[in-house]
Amino acid sequence: MNVQAYLMFNGRTEEAIEFYRKAVGAEVTMLMRFREAPDQPPPGMVPDDWGDKIMHSSFKIGDAELMASDGCQSDGAAFSGISLALSVASPEEAEATFAALAEGGQVTMPLTKTFFSPSFGTLTDRFGVSWMIVVSTT
Repeated sequence: MNVQAYLMFNGRTEEAIEFYRKAVGAEVTMLMRFREAPDQPPPGMVPDDWGDKIMHSSFKIGDAELMASDGCQSDGAAFSGISLALSVASPEEAEATFAALAEGGQVTMPLTKTFFSPSFGTLTDRFGVSWMIVVSTT
């Protein structure tokens, strides 16, 4: 059994993937646009001009694989109790990664020494994704 995060960016997936490539070295492993799908979504499910938007993608950050889509989500209330936890090897790597992900976003807890890590902090990136950056002690 394997659980993976599937991120919905409501029309901004390509921009988000490029941001993660620069910020944390994300590597795209699969990308399909709506126009490339063998079966097209039913009429009205996605906007007519979304042929170039991303129907499905996968990308790796380190050993973790995430999935993303421009999706068919409404802008209604959504569950928001999830953060992506990114473990790094050193406080210097934490600082660089944190700064890159925080660009255009909002820091919710600056990097600081804690009882469980020499450097830990939280932020919400420019796409609304919540991140926890932690220096692993194991």
